[in-house]
Amino acid sequence: MEIAPLAKAIAIGLGSIGPAIGIGMIGSKAMEAIGRNPEASGKVFVPMLIASAFAEAIAIYALVIAFSIK
Repeated sequence: MEIAPLAKAIAIGLGSIGPAIGIGMIGSKAMEAIGRNPEASGKVFVPMLIASAFAEAIAIYALVIAFSIK
């Protein structure tokens, strides 16, 4: 019985939980900030995208680790 597929599933599953929560919080707080001050949407949008990209990079690292498990 091979354990590698289970290890891959656990690695990508656990490695994507944090970024998923983080991206949800980033989007939520950005929408809250834009709702409170619509004129600041331009100032909020770029940092929101950068933070989302960094959080997504963590999920990609988990994917790379999952692919490297033999």
